[in-house]
Amino acid sequence: MTTFVALDFETADRYRDSACAIGLVRVDQGQVIERVHHLIRPPRRVFEFSHIHGITWQQVANQPDFAELWPAIAAMLAGADFLVAHNASFDRSVLKACCRAYGIAPPLAEFVCTVKLARQAWNIRPTKLPNVCDYLGIPLNHHDALSDAEACAQIAIAAGSPHP
Repeated sequence: MTTFVALDFETADRYRDSACAIGLVRVDQGQVIERVHHLIRPPRRVFEFSHIHGITWQQVANQPDFAELWPAIAAMLAGADFLVAHNASFDRSVLKACCRAYGIAPPLAEFVCTVKLARQAWNIRPTKLPNVCDYLGIPLNHHDALSDAEACAQIAIAAGSPHP
């Protein structure tokens, strides 16, 4: 079996470098071994998506920025065979944009998309995260970064922890 990390970002605005929360769930040998959630101070005070995730500038104004959190994030990602996210292209682009904004080399691990996994494994349509969680009986507090990351981890485990 493998080690992977499921992750989910919430963003403050339409720019990919605006991560305001991250959830990370590390899985080893098909078992969740660690869960971490961080609020992140994005580079701008504008919050366009508070109505979706409930996070406001006031909640993150005194939180660390992405660069300050990077050592903790990198430690969670270290040694992972791959990363997992729902609609992985979004989370991959947020990770890369945040790394680029702070001059950090992004992790090289490949991403596995749980949208694609769910379609391949169970032919689920529509394939939004709540749809897949309902189908598999996975609890979900959608748009809570840790809950979304946990759901992605459980989807990948149920699908047999496939490689990229």
